[in-house]
Amino acid sequence: MTRRIVISVLGLIAVVLGTIALPLGLLTAAQDRRDFAVDTRSAATTLASVAEERLGDRSSPRPLHHLVTALGGSGDLVLVLDQAGARVDGTARRPAVTAGQLSSGRAAAQPAVYQLDDYVLVVAPVRKDSGTGNLGVVALARPTSAVDRRITVLWLLIAGVSAAGLLAAALVATGLARWVRRPLAGLDSAAQLLGDGQLATRSPADKGPQEVRRLAGNFNQMAARLEALVHGHQATMADVSHQLRTPLAALRLRLELLAQDSDEAVASELAGAQEEIGRLSRLVNGLLAVARAENMTAAPVTIAVDAIVRSRIAAWRPAADEQGITLTAGGLEPVLVRIGDGQLEQILDNLLANALDALHPGGSLVVAAGPDGDRARVTVADNGPGMTAEQKRLAFRRFATGTSGGTGLGLAIVDRLVVSAGGTAALSDTPGGGLTVAIELPAALPERGARRIAGAGRPGAQARHDRDSGGRP
Repeated sequence: MTRRIVISVLGLIAVVLGTIALPLGLLTAAQDRRDFAVDTRSAATTLASVAEERLGDRSSPRPLHHLVTALGGSGDLVLVLDQAGARVDGTARRPAVTAGQLSSGRAAAQPAVYQLDDYVLVVAPVRKDSGTGNLGVVALARPTSAVDRRITVLWLLIAGVSAAGLLAAALVATGLARWVRRPLAGLDSAAQLLGDGQLATRSPADKGPQEVRRLAGNFNQMAARLEALVHGHQATMADVSHQLRTPLAALRLRLELLAQDSDEAVASELAGAQEEIGRLSRLVNGLLAVARAENMTAAPVTIAVDAIVRSRIAAWRPAADEQGITLTAGGLEPVLVRIGDGQLEQILDNLLANALDALHPGGSLVVAAGPDGDRARVTVADNGPGMTAEQKRLAFRRFATGTSGGTGLGLAIVDRLVVSAGGTAALSDTPGGGLTVAIELPAALPERGARRIAGAGRPGAQARHDRDSGGRP
């Protein structure tokens, strides 16, 4: 940001200086040259007047000679001729005047000014006092070195002032940019940490312009409210888990005791009640899992997707083999992602559990992973019954289920976890029949964190809980 601000300010100052200083320099230089030409013309007119006294009145040649000597001493080149073209006076070095210019001057009524390479040449007629004719002609060539030096000094002064202005603008712009950038960088870092789940993060609110300090204060207020809200949700989840699971477990135990001492008809009814209690338990577990996914604040870590996929395949293969389903890995390429610790495992466990619930013996399930541009792509494809277009449209909503006994929360949990990691989840038909779930997550650079290889093992309590709460929609 500092570089962009400095470049913008310097560009603006350069445009202003170019609009003002350049025309001013050109106009001043042109005016100096005009003044120089006017002074040279005035000197030639004075010389012509003194020459008229010498040629018309036949006065002493001393005044004319003294004037010629004075002009020659200042660097001018002078030549005085009578009407016949005879030399009357002049400097030792003759000015670069042509015969045509002298002829025109003897016949002219006003001086003529010529701009040469290094001189300004004025050819002036020596007029009679009566104004009825000319007595001769004078040529005065004045070198432009003096005015050239003045113009050079002018341009150097303009360049120096412009450079000083640009330097001052650069220093001021750099200071202002750093004044604004540092608190904004702190605010950006705090926002990133807050997004990563560090809810206690706050931004410094005592530095920078008033607007930035006010922004940081609003951010801190938002972060404090968000922290309180999330902690409240977490406390509520813990209370609900304790208050609902305990009486449900006690109720199931009492029904089991009653069923032991009841006749066949009553025992059948009690078994149905136990199934409903089990379904209610799965529903409570699923709601709690969705709530955890929606309020997930775990700090992201860099993980190797291919390693996690291999470990989950190894963990779920015994369950797949027990159902007569083939579970394989189909193309695993190394790719890293940033996601909360354990979240990718939870996503894969829900997807695999849903797929196994939908497949029949003899079915197949393929999991693949690899890079896709700047993202990591994970697909879970089966050859089961698949979904209709309407079922796919509603699949990620809560309680949208098409199987008996399912809660319709498995894909809802997956969607919440994927979105919280900055990714997307999509459903499509598997070529040849079935359903493919595609998960895309932002890829991470290897330098951002150490590669973590997930350990293999069969699904644990969390995976079994998610399987119970999921069910294929």
